[in-house]
Amino acid sequence: MIRTLKTMQRQEREKFRIPRSVQDLIPIQMVYTDGIFQIAPGKFSKTYKFDDVNYAVASRADKESMFLKYSEILNSFDSGATTKITINNRRMDRREIAKDILLPYREDELDEYRKEYNQILLSKAVGTTAIVQDKYLTVSVFKNSIEDVRSYFARVGAELQIHFNKLGSKLMELDASERLQILFNFYRIGEEFLFSFDLEDYARKGHSFKDYISPDSVEVFDDYFKLGDKFGRVIFLKDYAAYIKDDMITELTDISRNLMLSIDVIPIPTDEAVREVENRMLGVETNAANWQRRQNANNNFTAVLPYDMELQRKETKEFLEDLTTRDQRMMFAVLTVVHMADSKKQLDEDTEAIKTTARKKLCQLSVLKWQQMDGLNTALPVGARKIDAFRTLTTESLAVLMPFRVQEISHKHGIYYGQNAISKNMIVADRKQLMNGNSFIVGVSGSGKSFAGKNEIVNLMLAGDADVILVDPEREYSSLVRAMGGEVVHISSTSANHINAMDLNREYGDGANPVILKSEFVLSLRHQFEGFHICDITGIRRKKWYF
Repeated sequence: MIRTLKTMQRQEREKFRIPRSVQDLIPIQMVYTDGIFQIAPGKFSKTYKFDDVNYAVASRADKESMFLKYSEILNSFDSGATTKITINNRRMDRREIAKDILLPYREDELDEYRKEYNQILLSKAVGTTAIVQDKYLTVSVFKNSIEDVRSYFARVGAELQIHFNKLGSKLMELDASERLQILFNFYRIGEEFLFSFDLEDYARKGHSFKDYISPDSVEVFDDYFKLGDKFGRVIFLKDYAAYIKDDMITELTDISRNLMLSIDVIPIPTDEAVREVENRMLGVETNAANWQRRQNANNNFTAVLPYDMELQRKETKEFLEDLTTRDQRMMFAVLTVVHMADSKKQLDEDTEAIKTTARKKLCQLSVLKWQQMDGLNTALPVGARKIDAFRTLTTESLAVLMPFRVQEISHKHGIYYGQNAISKNMIVADRKQLMNGNSFIVGVSGSGKSFAGKNEIVNLMLAGDADVILVDPEREYSSLVRAMGGEVVHISSTSANHINAMDLNREYGDGANPVILKSEFVLSLRHQFEGFHICDITGIRRKKWYF
């Protein structure tokens, strides 16, 4: 056995203890406020959340670039630690959706419009899947003290952030409350909106965090389990095809159920991996030589090496070449899936659907027998690994299990812009939270540019926290402005209001010569508008700046 794997299995070996309560099934011994969990004597873990990227809708060239950058992330994993990549499908509660997207009433003359607009938003929310995918990366390591653990995670976290930024994703550390909320949402499905946990307050009262997040009851059977009134089952990847497409993970998680898919990765040092493959290569060549010797002894000098033996030789050579010349690493991986359902019948149907999806990719998923709790603790983003169903892979083979799909935009109290074409979820965005809040509305005549602008103006005004200035040469927005309680200022050659571009005051120029600055402004204004025809300009700016 490879030394790294043997050492890790020896470190993770624990005495078997019969659980006496529901809390004993949670594989966490100690929690630190900065998000570090102690899951076994000397073993600590930390979880990071990373954003999705638009991999499914990218071009072939962009997909290849993302694939290579994701391979760099896998290559950066520390060989002295176990890294778990988790995809968490969670169903959003309708009350949570309403709290995030509905406009609050302000008891003014615009409440009539807010009521009608909220009805439109709720009708759009009903047509969505209401499934949100959260993606986590959990690193587990053995250390002697908490100071060494914090120093290690500070270094590893900084390196991972650099690699994820190159990919276009964002990596964020989770504190203790955020990690416990993940477990609470899974253990207590349907009660997600009730989570309100103060770790310091519980510690001050002498209460255990397990009492707060644990389910009301747990029943374990041979091939499924029950958490409260919900049914669950853990399945694992038993057989991995020689060739699969990069959409396998996307299809496995494309189910409208609460689900967690985790991939435990154990990187092997390159020198140790090369020695192991060389030993395997020597064994393959020895078997081939012995077979040829037996054929010669039978005077069969023209015998051809059997196909399976020749294939084994070829694959071993390719594996060795990947490790030595193509910047690949040997990795052991365990893939587990836990999915939940409201009934046993629904659970069986979902299990068969997931296994059928895997069979289409020439892979085989199997149900864990009498290991459901071990499988559950392995699938959760805690850092524990209780299942040893390892598969030997290279970096590229593991990168094919691409966790990225499509980027979701769902900001609290944002504006509804439409529906995601891939996930079918609502696109709710707040420009203040985006990297660049500017926008242009472009399109052919009659495509709805003005309507889109008016829709956003109505959202901003009904939310009540924005100032809107419109430059409207066609006087198209006057009715909207009056309906929203705004003021219309007419500026023309015959109106009572005028703009004096030559106006000067003492503060103009911040201490510089105001005449020179005003002259430069007038000249630039003249050159800017020469031959320029203004057809439809809508300006929206929050608080200070308008465009």
